[in-house]
Amino acid sequence: MSEHPAEPTTDDAGSIRSTEPGVPDLPPGVSPARVRSFVRRGRRSTLTRDRMERLAPSRALPPGPFDARATFGRVAPVVLEIGCGHGHAAIAYAAAFPEHDLVAMDVHTPGLARMLASADEAGVPNLRIEEGDAVLFLQQRVADGTFDAIHLFFPDPWRKKKHTKRRFVSPTNLDLLARVLRPGGHVLIATDQDFYARHVLDEVAGHPRFAARRVERPSWRPSAGFEAKGIAAGREITELRLDLV
Repeated sequence: MSEHPAEPTTDDAGSIRSTEPGVPDLPPGVSPARVRSFVRRGRRSTLTRDRMERLAPSRALPPGPFDARATFGRVAPVVLEIGCGHGHAAIAYAAAFPEHDLVAMDVHTPGLARMLASADEAGVPNLRIEEGDAVLFLQQRVADGTFDAIHLFFPDPWRKKKHTKRRFVSPTNLDLLARVLRPGGHVLIATDQDFYARHVLDEVAGHPRFAARRVERPSWRPSAGFEAKGIAAGREITELRLDLV
């Protein structure tokens, strides 16, 4: 990196676009100094736009503070999945646990659009979506003790040492997750990267609010997406559960 990095630019939607190769773009209103754990990818095709226009209004969270009872029309355990991709795990969970409600988040619009179509076919009324940065969502719109569980399946591992600070599991984000979880809540994490599993265990070992342990793979989660790719490549899947203490 040069001593004086190039200034970021802003696109028509107000997002701040970095000129540094491999560094994620910023959503509107976010300071360039903030470290992000994601990269925005994917263009909005005609199919993506059609799905978002038709299906998102009935499943997208309304703006403002998140109110689970108002959103789902009932009082029930609430789960947040961060980085839901095409929604295989989110839809499977919603179908397996109809007595629970689930919010699935991602920054990738085509993936959310595909999930909306699949959720419509699956007929899961207990699933909602939120497009955007999970950290901002939790910081700005979620009250203390809101979620019973948080799922983080196959997050970007940020393999390069210089990008370690971009990994989602960090002391700051663990503080945030601890705040929005209800007493007795937990975080489920799955990864096909051994170094990322070690990173999670090391971070949690130094955090006062969580205790980590290895667990069995949840039977309800389909083997798809990054998990399927990891298995095909011969990598072992590590399942971790972080319990709030």
